[in-house]
Amino acid sequence: ITWTVGVVLLFIIMGTAFLGYVLPWGQMSLWGATVITNLLSAIPYLGNELVKWLWGGFSVDNATLTRFFALHFLLPFIIAALVMIHLLFLHQTGSSNPLGLTSNFDKIPFHPYFSIKDLMGVSITLMLFILLNLWEPRILGDPENFIPANPLVTPVHIQPEWYFLFAYAILRSIPN
Repeated sequence: ITWTVGVVLLFIIMGTAFLGYVLPWGQMSLWGATVITNLLSAIPYLGNELVKWLWGGFSVDNATLTRFFALHFLLPFIIAALVMIHLLFLHQTGSSNPLGLTSNFDKIPFHPYFSIKDLMGVSITLMLFILLNLWEPRILGDPENFIPANPLVTPVHIQPEWYFLFAYAILRSIPN
């Protein structure tokens, strides 16, 4: 069950990242939202109605943006709860013991050895992230996403952000 909670957590985090990507409401955001939400139309019987419900109409519009903003705000609370559940299950079952054997021979306590090391790593990463966002806030953004959303003009190249490239590669490998 630990693994299942972790996979659900991954998909919810990806969903939150996608919803945040749509919020600037640029050209790439609009067309990214259109393409990704249209993938739901492949679900038999419910797909088209699900897409219309998610859009709040017949196309990606202001109603969609409002829904995505609300979901982007609420999903981190669900993520925090799932992280706690995941850590609880991970603490109870352990992370890597395929044989089911318990050996305390080579174990050292998590705190202070690993918690201090993890705190240091998180602190350095957070500091670098903050510095990058303060000095070069647009360095990782797609230039086409700075153009205001216009449903009448399709960008020449539609590609996802770098953190979705693995999913894009999987999607491209499936014919039709």
